[in-house]
Amino acid sequence: MARIVLLGAPGAGKGTQAALLKEKYALPHISTGDIFRANIREGTPLGIKVKAIIDRGELVPDELTVALVKDRLAQPDCKKGYILDGFPRTIAQAEALEGFSAPELAIDIDVDHEAVVRRIAGRRMCKCGETYHTSTHASAECAKCGAKLYQRDDDKEDVVRERLRVYEAQTKPLIDFYASRGVLHTVDGNGGVESTFALVSEVIDGHNKVR
Repeated sequence: MARIVLLGAPGAGKGTQAALLKEKYALPHISTGDIFRANIREGTPLGIKVKAIIDRGELVPDELTVALVKDRLAQPDCKKGYILDGFPRTIAQAEALEGFSAPELAIDIDVDHEAVVRRIAGRRMCKCGETYHTSTHASAECAKCGAKLYQRDDDKEDVVRERLRVYEAQTKPLIDFYASRGVLHTVDGNGGVESTFALVSEVIDGHNKVR
């Protein structure tokens, strides 16, 4: 199939699109964020270290992230390709990835930053796993289990704006990096999940036809 990297600002919908693409193309969805959050929930030494970094709106050090990704891409289910979500985030990470599994497609989901702030800062979580948004769920309680909803520390507006600042400084240069390698495709992510999915799928289908 294809080795795919999804790019875009925090809150651009990379995780949502990756989950849909996983179902359509039967490719493993690899999210460094999911790996880190699992460690945070379990209270591992890595999780404690990562939580402190994420809560400040900063990026996890390259060497730690690269080692995790390299190990994951060596697994048998990645032989036909993968969907990377949240990695690489810096030029150093991208260069490291080129050394062991160069992407064939880098798809940038382009969204308005103020829309990102509203999208993330309005998100509320429940301990049962349900997720809500204040624009569609005004209650402070979970509709499924009745528990009180909470806002993740890295979803707070000041932290979101810091994440976007870090993205502009460290991650956005990846667009030029992958453009120079001829694998970059940019899609409009402002139109909602379905329209974005259609645009991303069009890029992948076009790539697979010419392979």
